[in-house]
Amino acid sequence: MRDPYQVLGVARDASEADIKKAFRKAAKTWHPDQNKDPKARERFAEINAAYEILGDREKRGQYDRGEIDAEGKPRFQGFEGFGGGRPGGGFGGGGFEGFSFGFGGDPSDLFGAAFRDAMGGGRGRRAPPRGHDVEAEIAVSLREAALGGHRRLQLPGGREVSVTIPPGVRDGKVLRLRGQGEPGMFGGESGDMLLTVRIRDDGHFELDGDTLRARLPVSLEDAVLGGKVRVQTLDGEVEMSIPPMTTSGRALRLRGKGFPKAGGGRGDLIVTVEVQLPSEPDPELTGLMQKRRAARGG
Repeated sequence: MRDPYQVLGVARDASEADIKKAFRKAAKTWHPDQNKDPKARERFAEINAAYEILGDREKRGQYDRGEIDAEGKPRFQGFEGFGGGRPGGGFGGGGFEGFSFGFGGDPSDLFGAAFRDAMGGGRGRRAPPRGHDVEAEIAVSLREAALGGHRRLQLPGGREVSVTIPPGVRDGKVLRLRGQGEPGMFGGESGDMLLTVRIRDDGHFELDGDTLRARLPVSLEDAVLGGKVRVQTLDGEVEMSIPPMTTSGRALRLRGKGFPKAGGGRGDLIVTVEVQLPSEPDPELTGLMQKRRAARGG
């Protein structure tokens, strides 16, 4: 077998975390259930055997000191007080005749002790590797972000999950779906799905902290004489009073009709008045304006 460090592609001074990360990456790539390469099973077994040594602090130390080989078998060093053995006698090329100094497992076991440990059957009883988290984005309307709701989201592979949008969620907020990420190897815990919220442009409202801003078209008659108008809010339309002689650009406030606050309650909705002139010629209005101009000496 090759040097375990070369098998996992790590340096000899690699940390335990780096070794575990390299093992998970290599095992995922060469797992026979995912990789159809004819050599995948052989490569996967080699990766597990390498991790059996490097993933165990004691075995790694033994390997680094030359006490065991790449298969985890003790290296025969000879017995104190004896030489290299007698020809035809009790020593035959570094061992007793008829005996083996290897303590490896069943060579037909393709997964090796690393797999058994991961499954909880080995001496070390290491936990099975957890699956990776998966990151994605979810686009929501401003109304969904403010009031909350539920979504059905289709994941890669066709699986659907239900996503709860909490009221008052902000752009950039990350929602965690437990256990909806990549599955763990050897029965390990699945990772999580991390959804970053992106609030779509509304086209009507503009979000400014907890305040919502919008423009309110008002007829010339209502602007001059005052009146009642309907105003769109996140909760639906409400009635609002326009004071007489309201000019374009004036800001009117509707309290508690804005975006939810972090500590409870809601901000305000501020509407900016835009006085609308008639779209068609109006002789009566034109005549009135001409009289006003003449009265001012224009």
